[in-house]
Amino acid sequence: MNLPNWLTVGRILFTPLLVWLPLQADPGYRLAAFVLFLLVAVTDYYDGVLARTMGMVTDLGKMLDPLADKLLLLGTFVPMFYLQAPESDPLLRWLTQYVPPRDVMAHYPFVLALPNTTWTLPFPWWVAFIVLGRELAMTVMRQMAARRGVVIAAIGSAKLKTIFQLIWIGAAFFWFFVATADAADTRDRFGWDFFSVFTGAVGAISMIASVALTIYSMAVYVLRFGHVFTAKASPGR
Repeated sequence: MNLPNWLTVGRILFTPLLVWLPLQADPGYRLAAFVLFLLVAVTDYYDGVLARTMGMVTDLGKMLDPLADKLLLLGTFVPMFYLQAPESDPLLRWLTQYVPPRDVMAHYPFVLALPNTTWTLPFPWWVAFIVLGRELAMTVMRQMAARRGVVIAAIGSAKLKTIFQLIWIGAAFFWFFVATADAADTRDRFGWDFFSVFTGAVGAISMIASVALTIYSMAVYVLRFGHVFTAKASPGR
C-alpha cells in the first residue's frame, strides 16, 4: 500500500458519510457534506497524479480507483435523488417502502431563476438510470475490450462529462446547505437569495450538460469500440 492507494481507500471509506450527512436536516451537517465532497474530489485527482508522477502505479490501485469512483457516484446520488426527486417519481415511491418517507418540506430541486419566471429542475429516476447505466455499460465494454487486447482510453467528451458531473454533485450538496440555511434565516441576514440563484443556475446547467455528455460520449464509445462485442478474445486473456 502506497500513498495514492491510501487516498483511494480513504475515498471509499468516506463515501457512506457522504450518503448520511446531506440527509440530516441541519445546515451544519449539509455544509460538512459539501466540504467533504470537495476534499474527496481533490484527492480523486491527486492520487492519480501522484501515482503517475512518482511511479506508484500498482495493480491494486488500478482495481481500487475505478471502484472508488463508482461508489462515490452511487453514494452521492442517493441523497441527491432522495432530496430532489419529484413526489410522483415511481423510484422514490419504491424507496419509501424501505426508508422513512421524505418530509413534504424536504424537497430541494434546483431552482433556475429566469427573467419573469422560475424553473425548477428535479432529479427524476431516468436521469439516474442514464448516468449509472452508462457507467455500468462502460465497465463491461472496457473489460471485454481488455480480453481482446484493446485499450479504451478516455475521450475528450468523457473527460468533460466527468468535470460537469463533479460540478453538478458539488452544486447539489451546496444547494442542500443553502436551501436549509435560507429556511432557518427568516431575516435573510446573509444574502441567501444570491447564493440560491447562483447555485441553482450552476446546478441546473451542469446537470443538463452532464446528462447530455453522458449520452453523447457513450454513443461515441459504441461507434468506436462496438466491435469488441463481436471480436474474439485474444489467446491467454
